[in-house]
Amino acid sequence: MDRALAGRVSGVVANVERVIFGKHHEIELALVALICRGHILVEDVPGTGKTVLAKALARSLGCSFRRIQFTPDLLPSDVTGVSIFNQRTSAFEFRPGPVMTQIVLADEINRATPKTQSALLESMEEHQVTVDGTTYQLPDPFLVMATQNPIEYEGTFPLPEAQLDRFFMRIQLGYPKEREEIAILDAQRIVHPLETIEQVMSADELLQAQAQVREIHIADSVKAYVVDIVTATRSHPDVYLGASPRGSLALSRAAQAYAAMNGRDYVLPDDVKALAAPTLSHRLILQPQARLKDLAATTVVAEILASVPVEAAPQSVRA
Repeated sequence: MDRALAGRVSGVVANVERVIFGKHHEIELALVALICRGHILVEDVPGTGKTVLAKALARSLGCSFRRIQFTPDLLPSDVTGVSIFNQRTSAFEFRPGPVMTQIVLADEINRATPKTQSALLESMEEHQVTVDGTTYQLPDPFLVMATQNPIEYEGTFPLPEAQLDRFFMRIQLGYPKEREEIAILDAQRIVHPLETIEQVMSADELLQAQAQVREIHIADSVKAYVVDIVTATRSHPDVYLGASPRGSLALSRAAQAYAAMNGRDYVLPDDVKALAAPTLSHRLILQPQARLKDLAATTVVAEILASVPVEAAPQSVRA
């Protein structure tokens, strides 16, 4: 990725930080997913800025934005759109649903029934929707940012493993620190800072970044390190089902984007370590005894990173 484009991407991070305080790394992760054409699952308690993050990203990039509030009575056609018969023309007309936009916020996705949740699968994987046998392409760039509340289980339908695997990464924003929460109070005293967010990068520039980031060099030793980490998830005693090759692809591509955002044209093992938890933890199914011990998947990934050795890899120069 050329330096000018990398600077624009860094400008998006700084722009979003005007609204989301003290979450630099989490905002970087969201940009990494966007540059890798991946989708994000934001799992956190209400009021931590999940919706604001999605809106701030859309405004910073000049992308169209729609929010879908998932509820138990939401139908698949409420997401994808519906064909309506026009009596004047005696033909069916397609009325696009809210998914036909560039950045989609699927709010509280686990409140909808599995049938409605699955309506998002085709759009996330194929960047298209099919209604009444007709396929419609989604705009480019396209990002689904889904949110769910990790502590509320009544009236919810947990996402199946196959659908969790479709998300490029899972992000947790968490509560702000005391001084950051004071800054939030000051920033919103008169007007919400989201109203003052301006576009700092165009959608076309984002598409350029998506194309260029795949050219970032990954040495064979770093590729082997990625595969070793993913393989270790399949043999860990606390893991029932480890990450698939899709996890390996996500981790390597995320490392490429992270390296580019940090001004490098090569990937370091440290890039892989920084992105292993958000790209792999939601892809692991833990053993029943691990769940009884309240063991988190992120803890398992941390144990794997501590145990898997890093082979000789480029530290400061491109291989």
